[in-house]
Amino acid sequence: MKKVILAFSLVVFISCQNQAQNKTTTTSKIEKNTMTTENVYQFKVTDLEENEFDFASLRGKKVMIVNTASKCGLTPQYKDLQVLYEEYKDKGLVIIGFPANDFMSQEPGTNEEIGAFCEKNYGVTFPMMSKIAVKGNEMAPIYQFLTQKAKNGLQDSEVEWNFQKYLLNEKGELEKVISPRTKPNDKEILDWLAS
Repeated sequence: MKKVILAFSLVVFISCQNQAQNKTTTTSKIEKNTMTTENVYQFKVTDLEENEFDFASLRGKKVMIVNTASKCGLTPQYKDLQVLYEEYKDKGLVIIGFPANDFMSQEPGTNEEIGAFCEKNYGVTFPMMSKIAVKGNEMAPIYQFLTQKAKNGLQDSEVEWNFQKYLLNEKGELEKVISPRTKPNDKEILDWLAS
């Protein structure tokens, strides 16, 4: 009888231990699922020449994503962006421009016209993507990632105007959101590049 009671006690003990372990595993799986955020490497977009651009090719690099416009008071920032790109591209920086016509129709051109404007006026050599929407119902998926904390893990934000800057680290994670009026050569951006 003692052997039966001992065996029963052992079965109950093992069963309770397994249930506790399963509960912990389930809880940690749930926590991981709700805590999981995306990174920029999942996105593929189209550049001005209609070629696919895969953000996964940027692994290990710092990335600045900027929504741009050709007829804005901030358009001269193209020059500063190009200077920054030339200075830091060999140190692991990639600047990605996304033309957008979301603010007072300040980017009315076609992709071809935008490319010609950028090259002729500012000598832009950093990657420029096809025109997209950066706000509203038509917002591109990459900007949904950049502006929604549930996706980027950092913060909710709104694209305030042309030339807002999103800074991503070498793991493709959003680190900073920089105001449109902050110039590309601002100390905050240079400090981020140096970190």
